[in-house]
Amino acid sequence: MTHRYILHVDFDAFYASVEEILNPSLKGKPIIVGAPPERRGVVASASYPARACGVHPAMPTAQALRLCPQALVLPPRHKVYGEYSKRMMDILSEYSPLVEPLSLDEAFLDLSGCEARWGSAEDLAHQLQGRLLSELGLTASMGLASNKLVAKIASGLEKPRGFVVVAAGSEVEFL
Repeated sequence: MTHRYILHVDFDAFYASVEEILNPSLKGKPIIVGAPPERRGVVASASYPARACGVHPAMPTAQALRLCPQALVLPPRHKVYGEYSKRMMDILSEYSPLVEPLSLDEAFLDLSGCEARWGSAEDLAHQLQGRLLSELGLTASMGLASNKLVAKIASGLEKPRGFVVVAAGSEVEFL
């Protein structure tokens, strides 16, 4: 019986991380990417220092600034994020013909049957994490499971740059 291996790849704090790449002086600082509070803006992305203050995506920017007054609010640059996303999808497509983008910063890959070429699905995922970091400068969290739902949940458990494997047959226990 062939096992099914679904990998969910999710970049960590994607917009904020891209901003740090474009302006390295922002690294390690609380960054909020989103519309300003006077325009009733919401947080599209927040760096991990901002998240440590309680800021999270979809939060009103005004509330985020009350929690983290030292944060820098940057306007989103969707074209730039789209370019990074395309580069990510191009890399993912080299590992599997079955890539399903979910958004600019996340996708599913079906790694079933890829062992002959790439080794185990776990090894491939680790290789992919390293490649995304070395070529794009971005960290990604990943979940590997026998289905999309469990892989997606698993990828969010150990952010940033986490990797969680849910073995086939243990999905119910995991959930």
